Amino acid sequence: MHKFFLSAATILSLAAGSVVAADAPVIGVVNFATCVTDSKAGKKEQENLENMRKQMASLIEDTDKELREMASKFEDPEYLDSLSPKAEEELKSKFQTRQEDLARYQNQFYQVMNHAQMQMLQKISGTISKAAEKVASERHLDYVMNKEACFYIRPDLDVTTSVIGEMDKSFELDEKAKKLTDNNEQMNAIDETTLNQAG
Repeated sequence: MHKFFLSAATILSLAAGSVVAADAPVIGVVNFATCVTDSKAGKKEQENLENMRKQMASLIEDTDKELREMASKFEDPEYLDSLSPKAEEELKSKFQTRQEDLARYQNQFYQVMNHAQMQMLQKISGTISKAAEKVASERHLDYVMNKEACFYIRPDLDVTTSVIGEMDKSFELDEKAKKLTDNNEQMNAIDETTLNQAG
């Protein structure tokens, strides 16, 4: 009788374990950084960010160059002697104004770049979220987490490649739709021009 109870308890314990295992959530992970660097959408956003950085850096460099040229004039006694008092005062005023411009550009540079980077990450995060939802549905996952939040994950539960694949599909569809829209707008503009000429 004692053995019977032990056997029954063992069976019940195993059955309960199976139920718990069956109900346990299946969690996949995605490497956020890899999605940003390797996806077409991420590369495009990084390209836009780099173009913005170059434009602002160019403005700072041009202003700095202008200031250095003006500073060299102040160090040239012959040039200063050739100026009238009014012209020298105007040069000093312009130099001060450009110094203030440079300080403002440098301050704006960091603010604008930080804001643009934050917006880029938010946009990419939304794209990753949509792609992850689709991958989760296809692979029957209950959750998809950022890999950075995990100390360890089974390699087969890393869905980064699949998520990037979905992101690229969406990006290509968006690009195609954008091109079609642009082409339609161009054709409408041509038609309107033709009509105006005919009128």
